[in-house]
Amino acid sequence: MPTKRGWAAFAAGVGFWIASRFVGSQDLHMIAAGILVLPILAALFVQWNRVRLSIHRNLSSARVYQGSRVSASLTVENEGASTAPFLLIEDALPSSLGKAARLVVTGIPPGSKQTVSYSVVARYRGRYTIGPLSIYITDPFGLARVRIQNQSRTELIVYPEVEDLEPWTLGLQGAGAGESTVRYLHRSAAEFYTMREYVRGDDLRRIHWPSVARTGQLMIRQDESTRRSTATLFLDNRSAALGTNGAPGFERAVSVAASIGRVLIQEGFAIHLAAADAPATPVTGDGLLEALAAASPVRSKSIADALSTLRAAARADTSLVLVTAPPTAPEVNAMTRIGVGFGRKLAVFIYPINPTVVPASAGAELEGRATAAKAALQHAGWDVYVLPPDGRLADVWRPSRTTRKLRAAGSFSS
Repeated sequence: MPTKRGWAAFAAGVGFWIASRFVGSQDLHMIAAGILVLPILAALFVQWNRVRLSIHRNLSSARVYQGSRVSASLTVENEGASTAPFLLIEDALPSSLGKAARLVVTGIPPGSKQTVSYSVVARYRGRYTIGPLSIYITDPFGLARVRIQNQSRTELIVYPEVEDLEPWTLGLQGAGAGESTVRYLHRSAAEFYTMREYVRGDDLRRIHWPSVARTGQLMIRQDESTRRSTATLFLDNRSAALGTNGAPGFERAVSVAASIGRVLIQEGFAIHLAAADAPATPVTGDGLLEALAAASPVRSKSIADALSTLRAAARADTSLVLVTAPPTAPEVNAMTRIGVGFGRKLAVFIYPINPTVVPASAGAELEGRATAAKAALQHAGWDVYVLPPDGRLADVWRPSRTTRKLRAAGSFSS
């Protein structure tokens, strides 16, 4: 198919031909004929010069943090019997990553390959699909072009921003102390708590032969159990609370949830992630970040039912982390009620919009709601933080030295 340049050349040839008829110049007539036939020859060239190409896309990293630069390399291999002509490669990108990448490859001999690359900045968290590839074969003059599409796609996951937090609070109850220590369930070595399948390296003396005879698999006696501290991390993803996808308040809430979740996992906690539209689900470190990368707001007006579900599914000593907007009085009552059934409790209130940029009355109402909710929850034994949408949790996460001394003095006096 002729390109814009090809159509322009054809139009110029027609113009020269008309001019030659008026002027009566044989030389101008020959020039016009040459220009007219050139786009036709270019179209025949790209049609007949089809090549067999193999293209592979590789990313420098398929999982990156927000703000990172990702490099993509495209390896083009000529599997045909003739040299590949001029190639224009266009790799489709989601609008959040930028415009489609356009690259030029020329003159690949048969059986050879050539690698070209480009880079993008992952400015926003999310799950993205890169591709498909469009390959345009053109003639050397760019007068005609044929498009070949390669359906290969590559997934890119952009994690939310994660702040470095010190485990001064909930992390103190992690895998290394307290509830996470090894509990000996039976005093007698003849009794055991449970069984599990044999893993290479296990003590053969602990094989439970009656179970082997019954199941046909090697089973090991489990005489002691390591109980990890657990924490439920609730992200309030209601659009009515923190705004729509991409809103500063919602994005800050996702970042706060990721930051607290990571520090808890580092301290040995078993994490369950929940949202207004999703029950608590166990996640690992990577699973937590992947789930939060894909978090999106939902249309829901109340979180009372979601909080009740959390309490019903959690153990009595489970720690609770709640990330939400400054709650209303009924929501505070619901939080206080379900918090009784948890162990350590932490709430982070994110302003959906900075109170300083709204009318004074609206800002005062929002700050008053946050202050009242913070006082009520602190009275009920919660740790509470309040952040603007552009604030950083790390700036307020660690208490001052005076506050730590007061807490220590209170614990000694009690």
